[in-house]
Amino acid sequence: MLRELQKKPNPGKLLFTALRPTASRKPASTGAMVGDVRLREYTQNKEKLRAYQQVCGFTPADTVPATWLHVQSFPLQTELMSGRDWPFPALGTVHLANQMKMIRPVSVDETLDIEVRASHLNPHEKGTTFHLLGFIRVAGELVWTNHSVYLVPGYRVPGANVPVDRQELPEVEPGETWELPADLGRRYAKASGDYNPIHLHPASAKLFGFRTTIVHGMWTHARALAAMEAHLPEAYEARVQFVKPIELPGTVRFATDGERYGVTGEDGKVRIAGAVVPIQTTLMGRPLTNTF
Repeated sequence: MLRELQKKPNPGKLLFTALRPTASRKPASTGAMVGDVRLREYTQNKEKLRAYQQVCGFTPADTVPATWLHVQSFPLQTELMSGRDWPFPALGTVHLANQMKMIRPVSVDETLDIEVRASHLNPHEKGTTFHLLGFIRVAGELVWTNHSVYLVPGYRVPGANVPVDRQELPEVEPGETWELPADLGRRYAKASGDYNPIHLHPASAKLFGFRTTIVHGMWTHARALAAMEAHLPEAYEARVQFVKPIELPGTVRFATDGERYGVTGEDGKVRIAGAVVPIQTTLMGRPLTNTF
């Protein structure tokens, strides 16, 4: 079932509905309908974009980063995950991987039609993964897509484990060192609207099993793309695997060979790994429709 939203959802709603007892949720294995959500004619916020560009290290511009469009679709993800038909507790869910396609440059002045759809449910060695797909159109033209893979630790569904695609580090020495302040999670939350408590304060992070505050994985992804900004093609696919949390405050190192990139900690262990590859956007034939 497709739900048409009249306004952008408040991600804070997730914090309240996520506390609903697991016993009241419909098991994922029953095949209960979850549905899609859509928001039409959404106007982007220039002030928020500037704050986002600043905290992530992008050059101020009216052309938006691919990760900014993920931020615009994230409230629709939380709307899905806070629904009564959603089978998992949303808090404690782990973002394992992300794949975005920037089909053409997008301006902050363009009005967006955003859709998010629940997709595959797979067994995983540490629990169960689910996939959320995102689509953004401008006047009927598809300009961006997203594929997010999330893990629900400890939740089991029948079947053989399905691994998440592994991303490799570039075979070059790190060229940048990033010093991450203790308040980075709060600064990014203010710019992005993602107020997950594991990113805000050591005390709230410890409630969910972390030693201290950890930075948003999508901040690290965005910071990596910002470091590669001067060399990004107009149309590209950005893939990332979130391997290990980054604690705040902290120091990490960034490396790229122009295509593959990675962030490692002071211990030399991988935090994220990914790649950026150009894509061809020539249409085959002609589109069947200019609407969803």
